[in-house]
This record gives sequence, structure tokens and C-alpha cells, in this order.
Amino acid sequence: MIESSQTDKIGSTLTYGMVGGGDDAFIGDVHRKAISFDGRAKIACGCFSQDPANTLKTGLGLGIGAERVYPGYREMAEEEGKREDKIDFLVIVTPNFTHFDIAKTFLENHINVVCDKPLTVTSAQAIALKELADKNGLFLCVTYTYTGYPIVKHVRQMMLNKDLGDIRFVNAEYPQDWLSTLLEETGQKQASWRSDPERSGASNCVGDIGSHIENMVAYMTGLKISRLSARLDKTVAGRRLDDNASIMVDYEGGARGLYWCSQIAVGNDNGFRVRIFGSKASIEWAQENPNYVKISYIDKPTQTLSRGRDVLYPGAEEFSRIPSGHPEGYFEAFANVYKSFISCLMAKKEGNDPQPMDLDFPRADQGVAGVRFIEKCVESSNNDSAWTNMA
Repeated sequence: MIESSQTDKIGSTLTYGMVGGGDDAFIGDVHRKAISFDGRAKIACGCFSQDPANTLKTGLGLGIGAERVYPGYREMAEEEGKREDKIDFLVIVTPNFTHFDIAKTFLENHINVVCDKPLTVTSAQAIALKELADKNGLFLCVTYTYTGYPIVKHVRQMMLNKDLGDIRFVNAEYPQDWLSTLLEETGQKQASWRSDPERSGASNCVGDIGSHIENMVAYMTGLKISRLSARLDKTVAGRRLDDNASIMVDYEGGARGLYWCSQIAVGNDNGFRVRIFGSKASIEWAQENPNYVKISYIDKPTQTLSRGRDVLYPGAEEFSRIPSGHPEGYFEAFANVYKSFISCLMAKKEGNDPQPMDLDFPRADQGVAGVRFIEKCVESSNNDSAWTNMA
């Protein structure tokens, strides 16, 4: 299906800035590479580190003029907001506790924002950002990356078309093993800030990877959680935040689910898996093998759909980039999130209404839902796993 893998690169080029993502940072470089896939946006400014030397080195290395490499994000927002050629959007790739102030500052200066998840550390902050973006007519994207996989989008359309019948049960897990030891005590940067409640927020494991489960299930199925019962564990002695969590959920409409996320599951790299059981069929999808989905029917043989080989629903086909047998993975999924977001901004900039596919990126309301989910899991766990309403 080579024809379906073509990506539209026609049209004007947008510009963006970045806060965070300095030299040797992981996720900032991922964002920049993903944005570059389709050639429709280029980096124009940044404040990449709290270390001015790192910021300057990173900016110059990216080809940015020194006058648009800023020592602080507030100065950057104010100066960019006044420019005739101001950036079209800002990318935030900093620890969780900084997201709110950075996003708020740029939204106040009328600049669209892309932010790593979780959007903020409290739902009140998340709601405030959503309201500010809406008030100023801006778009706020939250990078729940895995929704960018074409197969995930196909599964979502299956649910909308009731291909599985009525959803009865959802089982989703996300096991990793990178925090099986007290890694934060070694000075490892990611472990240090994620395990620190002052920088990560009230949760580590649920906030980091459990939030992906909540978002993915909601995106695929459209189900809304009515209540949950969560147990958050600190299994490694000396750890300040959770590294393992078991969560039972009840959905509006009667379906139920069971989530498990862990960073101490020895032998697991990035084992995000979702299984959805309906009255007519079930699906199973795994992030480490994202180009395929297993579909089991109650009245006919099980089949495996392959991205690139098999025909997907149109809304998913548009995001397939290369022929079958050539794996599309994390970078491509990230690029697909940006594909929709940038198309949306381009349409708005040209005075057109965005098409439905242009709006198929994680937006502020999904960011709010993710933060609320984290809060409710922590609340339930602190109350001996009591059933806790989402409202």
C-alpha cells in the first residue's frame, strides 16, 4: 500500500520554539526529529536549559541565531509574542512541575503550545490551561505519543463502528523494569526527577506510564471511567513515589477494566499492551509490535491485521507512511501526532476550518482527563484503595 503511505509536504512552513531539550536531553531531540519528518515546521528559537552555556550550545548547534536563543522562558515568550514573525507554536519538554507556568506564559502571549504529558501536576492547573487556550483561540496539544500509530487509529474506528459489539471488559498493562533498583541514587537524570515529588508530582509510575494507559483506552474505546480503585506501591526501599500500580476501573455504561503499570517488572522493556473484549469480538495490541493487531471473533477465525499490507479504515490509512514489512515505530507515531497538529495550525493560519483528521491529536481535554486520573488513583490508594468517583 505504498500509495497510502505518502505524506503531504505541500504548503507553507511553520516555525516553533522549544523550552527544554538541551544538549544530552532525550525527549527534546525526539520531538525535534519527529517534527522534521514531514518538513512542515522548523525550529526558530529556544531556551533549552537552565545552564546558559548549554542553551547557547544547543541553539547554535540547531542553526538558530544567537538573538533567538533565550536565557529564560519568560523573556522568550514576551519577545516572541511581540515579533512580526513570532513562532507558530511552542514545545515544552521539561519536568512535570514546570509545565503549567511555561504553558501559561506562552498562551498568554498568544502562542500555541505542545506539552509533554502529564499536562500539569494538578487538574486545577490543567483546567486553567484549557480555559486560557480556549479564551485566546489557541490549540494546546499533549503528546500522548502512542495514539499516533495507524493501527491504534484503526482500532478506534472499529470501536466507533461497533465492530466488537458492546464493550464488556478492558485489560491494559504497561510493565517496565528500569526502576527495579534505586537508580535515582546514582545520579541518573530521568530517575532523579521522576522519583522526586517536588518535580514529578504526586505520582511517578501512574503519572509516567499509567497515564498512557488511561489515554490509550479512552482514545481507542471512547469509554469514560466512572470510578476506580487503585493501589500504588513503593516496592524499592527508599523510593519516595510509586513504582508499581494496580487499578480496577468501572466505566460509564457498565463495562469494567483492569490496569497494571510497573517500573519494577524485571524482564520487561516497554511492554504496553491493550486487550478489549466485546460481545462480538476482541482485539489485542502491543506497543512493542505496533504494526499489527490481533482480532478474535466469536463466530469466525481469528485474524491479524498488518499496517501497510491490509486495508485499514481511511482515518488510519492516512497515517501509514511506508510499505508493509518495514516497521513503523515510536518516531513515526510521534510524527503523526505532529502531522495532525501542524495541519490544524496551517488550516487556521490560512483562514480555513481544520478537517477532522487535522484535529486527531491529543488536545487539552485529554490532558485534563489524564491529570484527573492520576489524582484519583493517588486519592484511592491513600484511602486503602477505596472506590473513588471520577467526578
